Amino acid sequence: MALAREKLYTIHDIYSLPDGERAELIDGRIYDMAPPSRRHQEILSFLHAAIYSYITRNHGECKVYPAPFAVFLYGDDSKYLEPDISVVCDKNKLDEQGCQGAPDWIIEIVSSGSRAMDYYTKLSLYREAGVREYWIVDPMKQTVLVYNMEQAAAPTIYSFTDSIKVNIYDSLEIDFSKLSF
Repeated sequence: MALAREKLYTIHDIYSLPDGERAELIDGRIYDMAPPSRRHQEILSFLHAAIYSYITRNHGECKVYPAPFAVFLYGDDSKYLEPDISVVCDKNKLDEQGCQGAPDWIIEIVSSGSRAMDYYTKLSLYREAGVREYWIVDPMKQTVLVYNMEQAAAPTIYSFTDSIKVNIYDSLEIDFSKLSF
């Protein structure tokens, strides 16, 4: 008995999506992305502003990109992701399409539809690809899990009342208590 073949999608299928429709590609499977909530966007704006201000103030070499920003995790077209925030310190990874390879720091803001993807699938992908730091910001739980991928340690769990030290920088701390909805 022959088995039915599942269609494998490519980067061409991602770029063929109708305007305004967003999705990610992981190993030939397309994962649709729901529009972000207002709270999601407020957190995204807060974090982007804090990181951008720090980099600018310190004349840093890294670049920070909010979603939608294409990350080709392995520098090929097998994995196309749009992290909520990507910090890229190696300018050789940047081109007109986005980031070719692993960003140094990725932040994902959890929504009800992305919970398993952010906590499990992407954690594994980012660790394997060489992302140095990964934050999972969960508005429903009001927690931030910080994975310092350069150390083989469990994540550190913070609340939205904490000030969180960024591992890839010597002096950047983000005070979540200043986040207001």
